[in-house]
Amino acid sequence: MRFATKPALAAVATLALTAPALAQAGEAAQLPIVNERPILAAVDAFIAAIGDDDKTALADHMIPDGVIFVHNLMDPANPSLAIIPVSDHLENWALRDGDFEEIMHGYDLTVSWTMAHAWGGYSFAVDGEVTHCGVNSLSLVQTDDGTWKVGNASFTMVSPDNCRFVGADWVPGAAWPTGSDKR
Repeated sequence: MRFATKPALAAVATLALTAPALAQAGEAAQLPIVNERPILAAVDAFIAAIGDDDKTALADHMIPDGVIFVHNLMDPANPSLAIIPVSDHLENWALRDGDFEEIMHGYDLTVSWTMAHAWGGYSFAVDGEVTHCGVNSLSLVQTDDGTWKVGNASFTMVSPDNCRFVGADWVPGAAWPTGSDKR
């Protein structure tokens, strides 16, 4: 037999005590409708900052206490996972040389009040050459000042010849072939 923990009991008690007040408040108890435009703009600004010549620009779009999970599938026989604190990533990113471009089209956005999630395929190029593609999973939070920032990011990395499998079909050579090869 399992018993509820003290935090679980406290949550139930709080709900039991506040439910009548919420019911009486009527419409005042409803959560506000969230305008998605600032969230979409935050995702687009984050992606654009990756290609900014000012390598410190990325810091404006991330929460330094967040975490980045890199699911490297470049060699499918030897996948790896790197877990990087955002603060460390930002320090390393500021030192990188090259012309970077990340493209993320047609991503899905889910919003629940002060948190949001963007999910979609992306491509990444260095000096004009696509080095990898993958799927971005971006967790966004609305900060105290009302702005939206990426709190945590998780992304896969696959070789350019696999871009079509992660939704990055805009990459040259990534389109589905005609005939029976389509999966």
